[in-house]
Amino acid sequence: MAFEVEGKLLRIFPTEQKSPNFAAREFVLEIPDGNYPQLIKFQAVQDRCGIVDNFSEGDLVRVSFDLRGREWNGKYLTNLNAWRMEAGGGESQGTTTEAPKRAKAVTTGDNFPTDPFPNYTDTPPVSTDDLPF
Repeated sequence: MAFEVEGKLLRIFPTEQKSPNFAAREFVLEIPDGNYPQLIKFQAVQDRCGIVDNFSEGDLVRVSFDLRGREWNGKYLTNLNAWRMEAGGGESQGTTTEAPKRAKAVTTGDNFPTDPFPNYTDTPPVSTDDLPF
């Protein structure tokens, strides 16, 4: 399952060689959420570690990622594995890095209506029902 999110690139960490065959790189996005912005940590693994190279801290970016979860020693871990990053706000910095093509179900805040509970100006119809419930 694939997701997308847009935010400000707050922090970029160096690539870490976890084992001879596995490398990972983490970065943090600041995502607006009312009065309290959320700081979300993502990771890129293996050949995806370079997707952050074309960006700097403070850039507005859009990240495509997958949710990954596993159990380890009785604890449940969740990772947000980034596989694509591009300039946010509809702009393109010329380079985007993408994983091989796959079917994706994109879920973003943009898919929600701006006001899920609109204020209706019409008054509700008068009920002739005299039941109290």
